[in-house]
Amino acid sequence: MTEIQPYVVESEHDGFEVRSYPEHLLVEVDVGGDFFEAGNRGFRPLISYISGNNAGQNKIEMTSPVIQAPVGEQYTVSFVLPDDMDAASVPAPNGAGVRTRVVPAGRVAARRFSGGADEARFADNAMQLMAAVAASGLATVGAPYFARYDAPWKPGFLRRNEALVHLAG
Repeated sequence: MTEIQPYVVESEHDGFEVRSYPEHLLVEVDVGGDFFEAGNRGFRPLISYISGNNAGQNKIEMTSPVIQAPVGEQYTVSFVLPDDMDAASVPAPNGAGVRTRVVPAGRVAARRFSGGADEARFADNAMQLMAAVAASGLATVGAPYFARYDAPWKPGFLRRNEALVHLAG
């Protein structure tokens, strides 16, 4: 079974939950294209990295979710590295533009939904998330981003997707 990034649910609200995430590691790459193309373009160099295209030629277990965040006219696509890895043990990427990054512990608001992972579905859920968070009186930091937990061949009604946004404080 695929390891899922650990978090603790702090509270549940109408339309979202507040989570705290521990410090974690990402391997990521910036890619252009529309939402769908960017997800595909970003996936390839990241799967190559965890398959051994790294300085140590180490194979790294796939985890979930795969994260996609808008950054200007591009997207940053990220894999969460296994929880038992630390910054000192992460092999340097060989692929152009691929990098690793330590993400400090923090809080996010998350809206979970099923179905296909297309841009319209994510945009709609991001809008609903932002409205619900604002109505609750919580302050956000940055733009919403998206998480996919399941393989593309899993039936849409069984897929786990999320719209997330960082919370202030």
